[in-house]
Amino acid sequence: MADDNNRNELLVPGAENAVDKMKEEIAAEFNVELGADTTARENGSVGGEMVKRMIKIAEESMTGRNK
Repeated sequence: MADDNNRNELLVPGAENAVDKMKEEIAAEFNVELGADTTARENGSVGGEMVKRMIKIAEESMTGRNK
């Protein structure tokens, strides 16, 4: 079972590479240089878009449209 104190733990083996790739792609689309010198708003915009896209992928998967 996942450690309840680490909510960022990925439960699917190999998912980390896909998540990192998505993060880099979205950051490039938004012209955001991720990191400590970037504003929380800019970093957060990338994270927010990642969540939106992951929800869309999950919804499509549940309805069988993600082929």
